[in-house]
Amino acid sequence: MKLRLRLALTAVAVTVPAVFALVQVEHSVRRRTTDDVIIASTLSQMQSGGRERCEAAPETWMVRARSPQRPPWEREGLPDGNGGPPSGKVAPNAPPGKRPAGPRPGDEGPPRMEPRGPLGRRLPPVNLYPFDGQFVSRNPQAPALDDELRKGVREDGVGVRRYSKADGALVQDLLLRMPWDGGPCEYVLARRVEPAESPEVGLPPLYVWGVPTLILLSAMVVALGPVVQRLRRLTEEVRASSGSGYEQPVTVSGSDEIAELARAFQQARAEIQAQMAHQQAREQTLRDFLANTTHDVMTPLTVLQGHLAAMQQRMRAGEPLESGLMVSAMSEAHYMASLVHNLGAAARLEAGAPQVQHAPVDLNALVSRVLGRHQPIARPQRIALESGVPATPTWVMGDETLLEQAVSNVVLNGIRYGREDGHVAVVLETTRHQTFHLRVIDDGPGIAEEERSRILERRFRGNDARTREPQGQGLGLHIVHNVVELHGWKMTLAPSEYGGLEVAFTGPLIPPPE
Repeated sequence: MKLRLRLALTAVAVTVPAVFALVQVEHSVRRRTTDDVIIASTLSQMQSGGRERCEAAPETWMVRARSPQRPPWEREGLPDGNGGPPSGKVAPNAPPGKRPAGPRPGDEGPPRMEPRGPLGRRLPPVNLYPFDGQFVSRNPQAPALDDELRKGVREDGVGVRRYSKADGALVQDLLLRMPWDGGPCEYVLARRVEPAESPEVGLPPLYVWGVPTLILLSAMVVALGPVVQRLRRLTEEVRASSGSGYEQPVTVSGSDEIAELARAFQQARAEIQAQMAHQQAREQTLRDFLANTTHDVMTPLTVLQGHLAAMQQRMRAGEPLESGLMVSAMSEAHYMASLVHNLGAAARLEAGAPQVQHAPVDLNALVSRVLGRHQPIARPQRIALESGVPATPTWVMGDETLLEQAVSNVVLNGIRYGREDGHVAVVLETTRHQTFHLRVIDDGPGIAEEERSRILERRFRGNDARTREPQGQGLGLHIVHNVVELHGWKMTLAPSEYGGLEVAFTGPLIPPPE
């Protein structure tokens, strides 16, 4: 369902009850006003001579309605006590020959009244009937009183009764207590009969319900028009933003609910852009990982395949295997295993928000495991692995897997690029300031100063420097640098006193776990 149709139905649903309520209020006010007019007219009639005439002939007294056939001068003249023209006066617009010179027959009859209602509307005729203190009327034409009228007049001074006749006419009875006690006219019943076609019974006049309805509908159309336009404009902007890959922003203006909706679209747009950027970064990381894997693994794998082919050829020819060939094959296999671990760590680090497990780590045991893992590859190259650690465990907080990979990378670089009969030493010390100082020292060719400065740059990514040449630092040191930053430690690279490279880590200690 279109919004415009919904709003139109809402306007109708709101307007109809409102108009109905207005009609009911107007109807109620009109009834109360009519009651007040009849009460005031009756009291005025009885206090201006009506009481004397009523008590003089209670069996026949009642106020009858004016006859519609009465001449105009009677309807327009001022009534006297009998309901006719003033005594001794003739209506000024009476036609010649029809102006009585004196009292007319019938002037002594019962008085008649014809009050006017709200807005000057002429009310239907009202008939008055007398009742004594026992609610008994001597006039046989007087209607019967029910308990509702008696109770109302006793409690409020006015009893009210309304009911509809068989022909649809509305009967209104007002039982009034007069401002005197006793006598056959202590109470007066005022009866008004409203015809079925009267506004009191049928629909109210057009100005009562038509004008408010028109005003309400017009106001709602005027108020809802800008709302629909703003919603359409917002819909177009959201579609345009979606078509542009959420690059185009959505206009936010105002502080109402539509503006809040536009802000929600803006927030959703920013969230979608962030997720798209994150997804693109992950995809780029995956592509880089695949490219790095292909580039970095294929070289040692090719060399290993060559060594294995040469060994197979010698075995078929019955020739003895050369120890150097076996050592080279082992070195390439060890390098490939370390490279696979490094590529996995690099993917975790470069993807952002790696799953880091912060737990107590014993650096003494970590150094021992790293040296033990690299002994098989260092021994054939006649490189000595040495260590110096404190007598008691050295505890730090961090991810044990990543820390061990970082120390392993530095040691492996010292072995791979070291010289025969060389040394790689791992020295761990603690200070009085509750910090540790771990150094990996070798006596190999080292790294040039310009390369060392590039490694320590925050945005440096080791892809361009990955090489198997002795002067390159490879992927390993790049991972080491990222792991150190992730743990909040410090890393320095400097020439060692033995001619090679010294890589140092510094960080805080933690108390021994219980």
